[in-house]
Amino acid sequence: MKALNLALLAAGALACAGAAAQTTVRVSHPTPASSHYGAGTQAFCAELEKRTANRYKCQIQAGSNDERASIEAVQLGTLDVTNTSTGPVSNFVPEVGIVDIPFLFRDYDHARRTLDGPIGQELLARFPAKGIIALAWTENGFRHLTNSKRAVVKPDDVRGLKVRTMQNPVHIQAFQSIGVQPTPMAFSELFTALQQGVVDGQENPVPVILSARFSQVQKHMSLTGHVYSPSLLLMSPKLWNSLTDADKAAFREAAKAGSAAQRKKVNDDENAGIAQLRSEGVEVVTHVDGQAFRTAMTPVWADFAKKYGAENIKRIQDFK
Repeated sequence: MKALNLALLAAGALACAGAAAQTTVRVSHPTPASSHYGAGTQAFCAELEKRTANRYKCQIQAGSNDERASIEAVQLGTLDVTNTSTGPVSNFVPEVGIVDIPFLFRDYDHARRTLDGPIGQELLARFPAKGIIALAWTENGFRHLTNSKRAVVKPDDVRGLKVRTMQNPVHIQAFQSIGVQPTPMAFSELFTALQQGVVDGQENPVPVILSARFSQVQKHMSLTGHVYSPSLLLMSPKLWNSLTDADKAAFREAAKAGSAAQRKKVNDDENAGIAQLRSEGVEVVTHVDGQAFRTAMTPVWADFAKKYGAENIKRIQDFK
């Protein structure tokens, strides 16, 4: 009996130790759980829990986050991980703004290969100096324009429109160059702003337009594809610095799984999304004068070359 009691006590102690060893990882993303951000974040968490035998367990906060505030929380250590667009990131790591230049990437393959290759990894390496750990590039997709006023085919059609943009100086400058009135605001405020007419339109990838149900407040959509919008899994140094090397490797491998799942969801949503938006009453312009938009934005490229280096821009454009 005494031996049995000792065994039970030992088992209880081990159970308590196991419970104590489990760490909750607080993870945020800005769109609903059913979105591409949700798919990527859930895959990241599932892989992390698997690779650490549930010693790290995610608590996901979906759909109600100000991305800039989330990045600040990661810096402070009050949030562990955020899956965020690059929109506000250049306010923290200015060099990342280069990937937001309009018409920089040819297509998805070009963008993904560039970010997963040495150029993208060099950019990720700049984050620790700013108090942030960048685990991996995830994805938002190519951005398109929607509005409640009129169909947009050429640059003249956007003049005077009040368009919500991300809190991103590159995007703001590019839109100003073609006569748009850019209105930066947090994504969490956008639906209400569109509904109340505070802004006329917005620009986002198809998966975001779908998951945010913008078809309820926007009549027109134009497939401008003006910017490829990557996103990032960012982590707090406070948690990162507490990890063993093995657990750091687990977080990085989990981030790769999250990235793959998020990109797949972007592909799936884009393949089916246009038909769905049309069925919901959105008039979709598929044949936009892309060359006219590129030409109209040419003047700001000189500014981007000064800011980010013409050789750095060309290196991305030429990457294969």
